[in-house]
Amino acid sequence: MDAHRTELNAYDPTIAAAIAGEERRQADGVEMIPSENYTYPEVLAALGSVLTNKYSEGYPGRRYYGGQEYTDAIETVARDRATALFRAEHANVQPLSGSPMNQACYFGLLNPGDTILAMDLSHGGHLTHGAPVSHMGKVFNFVRYKSAPDRQGAIDFDALLAQAKEVKPRMVLCGYSSYPRDYDYAAFKRVADEVGALTMADIAHIGGLVAADVMRNPFDAGFDVVTTTTHKTLRGPRGGMILCKKTFAQKIDSSVFPGLQGGPHMNNVAGAAITLKKAAEQDFRDYAVQTLRNAKALAAALMAEGVTLITGGTDNHLMVMDTVASFDLDGRAAEETLDRIFITTNKQVIPDDPRPPLRPSGIRLGTPACTTRGMDEADMTRIGGWIVQALRRHDDPLAIERLAETVRDFCRGFAVPGVSNI
Repeated sequence: MDAHRTELNAYDPTIAAAIAGEERRQADGVEMIPSENYTYPEVLAALGSVLTNKYSEGYPGRRYYGGQEYTDAIETVARDRATALFRAEHANVQPLSGSPMNQACYFGLLNPGDTILAMDLSHGGHLTHGAPVSHMGKVFNFVRYKSAPDRQGAIDFDALLAQAKEVKPRMVLCGYSSYPRDYDYAAFKRVADEVGALTMADIAHIGGLVAADVMRNPFDAGFDVVTTTTHKTLRGPRGGMILCKKTFAQKIDSSVFPGLQGGPHMNNVAGAAITLKKAAEQDFRDYAVQTLRNAKALAAALMAEGVTLITGGTDNHLMVMDTVASFDLDGRAAEETLDRIFITTNKQVIPDDPRPPLRPSGIRLGTPACTTRGMDEADMTRIGGWIVQALRRHDDPLAIERLAETVRDFCRGFAVPGVSNI
């Protein structure tokens, strides 16, 4: 890797400088975007390997090109590790990312125009769960259900059942990108069974927490299909996986290839295989437990300062802050203020947000990345205090400058995996 970096520095100093700048940014700041994490050095080695040179359309033992003995071995190991870890009957490890993995499920199991009952985007769902601006929202008939933020984000399953009986979905989908609670998968399954619908859970955000058995596993409730990304809480390469019952294996595999995509990125598949091995170890379970502890500590620190959190806390790795109610700042202004003190967040809509998506009413915060660096509950309390100070004094340049120095000095005590000391 060092030799390759030297070659890059000599050949393209512009790109080399941008990579070095990103390394410094990651080392100097606290990464609190819930969907981001630091992958393992072993995964980085696989991503930069000669596997990136190889086309592998098809599946192990049934490829369209020759020279597949090693790629077949890698993909087989990845699939076996995925099924064992998630207690699934079948795994497809080829999806290039989270959005195409969900699209492959819809196209593989449903017909265009079929009804899918899924969570509203502003209440925590994902763009691929039928947001009107997404292509999937145009191809399938998504009907959206909501949470009750005033009841700590509870789902009213009696109302959901009534809605399901009215719209008669072919699929009941649960999963989220900004919902701070765990799901009652058994209750979703009962609703789906009542109307004869398939069950699908998108656990892209919490895949690592489910793998570590610190959050519920949809398969324990009898779900048909579960999707997850391999980065985020799993700490792997950027990619997706589809886990399902054997009944749906052929449909899912055909939908991924040749239905939706061509050759898989075998360097990513190898990285996923390494990640799944890591996730089966005790060190990873300890990491997942600490991620949840850190989230609760951060939420408590913020609420102690009078900050309004959607659902009044968190059961997982993330939380959503109502910055308008708490600081009279929209989410974009809050995000930009925290960027100035080296705390990276993302602007976020809140349930039924009256503001536009690029200037929403909140920000989203998460603990996977900072937990990876070794930060604990006491550190979360400090970070929560800095966040509050910055947002309260956002128009005080001197205060912001001092906080920036404090945060940067703090971060120098925590290494970033895969990044040499800056």
